[in-house]
Amino acid sequence: MPSRIFAALRTAVIGPVFVALWTYFLPRWVVGAAAFEDPRPLGWVVVAAGAAIIIPCFSVFAWVGRGTPFPLDPPKRLVIRGPYRFVRNPMYEGMALILLGEAMVFPHLVRLMLITAACGAVLVALLVMGYEEPALRQSFGADYEKYCRHVRRWIPRLRPFDNPANAALQ
Repeated sequence: MPSRIFAALRTAVIGPVFVALWTYFLPRWVVGAAAFEDPRPLGWVVVAAGAAIIIPCFSVFAWVGRGTPFPLDPPKRLVIRGPYRFVRNPMYEGMALILLGEAMVFPHLVRLMLITAACGAVLVALLVMGYEEPALRQSFGADYEKYCRHVRRWIPRLRPFDNPANAALQ
């Protein structure tokens, strides 16, 4: 239990800092004080959808995986709960929705957020395929291979993946 609580506390710090880096600090640095002027409220629905994906990801990383979204403090256990039952990389997809929603909310950020999302998609794909997946295969072996056979990298399943044979890993 203490390891879960400590992981949750680390994630409670790291998660918001990571999101703020891309959604607040980068726009203020690149665009300046006008970055958040003239908001269009409809885009908040897309931001909320991204947050609805990313917050449970943070939660299961901490509580189930006993790690954080920070690459130097990854989960110690294979996480195949919550949004991870539908798609292997929901955290990245949630973040992309947040960036696109922010582009919809703040007209002065459209170009920056679209470029950030596009560059981020390329870099994340390279990171996932070049580092994360090989590291997960090495750490979790056959359990991760089975998960990969049933859950796609980027396109969500319509029904959640159910892995009762390895329920202890969840």
